Amino acid sequence: MIQISTLSANMADEAEGESTTNNVREGTIDPLQIPVSSGTDDEEDIIAVIRAPSSSSNANASTTALMGSLKLEEDPDIKDLFITVDDFQKHVFKIDTYITYRVFTRTTRSSFDEPEYSVRRRYQDFLWLRQKLTETEETHIIPPLPEKHSMRMDRLSKVFARIRQTALHKFMQRISEHPVVSFNEYLKIFLTAKAWELTTHRKAGAGIVSRIGSTIKTTTSALMLKNRSPEFTIMTEYIGMFGDKMSSVDRISQRILKEQSDMGTELETYGPTYRLWANSESELTETLGGLGDCLDKCAKPYKDMTENTELHFLPAAKEYILYADAVKSTLKKRDFIQMEYELACEELTRKKNEREHLQKQVDYLSDRTEVANADIKADMERWQRNKRKDMKEMFTGLAKNQVECYKQCLDAWEEVIEVLKSDRKPHEELGNSLFEMSEPSMHAAKENNLPQNDLKE
Repeated sequence: MIQISTLSANMADEAEGESTTNNVREGTIDPLQIPVSSGTDDEEDIIAVIRAPSSSSNANASTTALMGSLKLEEDPDIKDLFITVDDFQKHVFKIDTYITYRVFTRTTRSSFDEPEYSVRRRYQDFLWLRQKLTETEETHIIPPLPEKHSMRMDRLSKVFARIRQTALHKFMQRISEHPVVSFNEYLKIFLTAKAWELTTHRKAGAGIVSRIGSTIKTTTSALMLKNRSPEFTIMTEYIGMFGDKMSSVDRISQRILKEQSDMGTELETYGPTYRLWANSESELTETLGGLGDCLDKCAKPYKDMTENTELHFLPAAKEYILYADAVKSTLKKRDFIQMEYELACEELTRKKNEREHLQKQVDYLSDRTEVANADIKADMERWQRNKRKDMKEMFTGLAKNQVECYKQCLDAWEEVIEVLKSDRKPHEELGNSLFEMSEPSMHAAKENNLPQNDLKE
């Protein structure tokens, strides 16, 4: 095994680290509350805590403290929806190879047509369900799904399929126990729809562009917040610290698992070596044989321990790393909702200010309108009076002028008539002479065939 030792720059830091380690071992400090720091010292401290031997009383105290910190409480409500994921099957085709899982549902809810349903679902169907739950239940924490690929195992192997089946079963259990999410319509479709019906629903989903846009909005919303509640700030910081701690635990546990697995393999080969040695040493046969049997007995617990760690502890640790990411995502969505609320409040304030400004402008224009109405009415009355006066003077003057004109003309004609009456005979003789002078001209026109009208002219 690899020997790990903690080197400290000064005695104070070393003493503080030993005190923290002892407190963790005794169960007085929650390991998840230790601050995360970069570098290998932190990982070595965690390794020391994991590997540290403890008495039975200390182990019980540590277990009790850890369980108390997790605050696991059973839901007292009566369940009416039971979901089981089991019976994985491998389907091999020329084009594709995949694994399906049976999803068995028992329920007493009136929204379901049947009390029991049994359908087969692929991993991508579970991904679709979680995506829909995340979109429709934005303010609720949706449990995470196991990762699609594994770096240590083949995704089509039975061991990997069994581990994934357990994780999917736990996912559906948590969904069914949620008081709000368990009534989601997409969950009902997932549990009851046939394969081709579910495919139709999946194709009708939102595109990747809209999902990316939504992710960008929720990511940048925290930067635009102005009045985030301290409660949610503390919550966000805690989830970040918890995720970092669980990532360190997962990374270190994998290293320890590899060391323990190598140790078990060495023990399996170490026992036969002692037995072969015992065959050549008659005096040490019993001793060497006992050592070989002891090593064989130690190899089996190591193998069981590594198998249990790989099948139970590591998936659980990885699940809570993903759970921390799910909580972070939900908190970001909450921040986005608060950001929209703050923007709406700012818009409302701006509209109120605009309304106040417009109200002042309306009042000012209303006063101007009333003044304009009063002024125009007063001026119109004054104009009407002046108009009547001026029109009267204008037409009266015109009438007087015309009367004076016609009066003067009448006097002139009366004078002329008197003169004409007194001088009538001379004027008659003058008219006859003018008639006689015009007769030769008329005879000449007849001779030249000129019209009478031209001659008259």
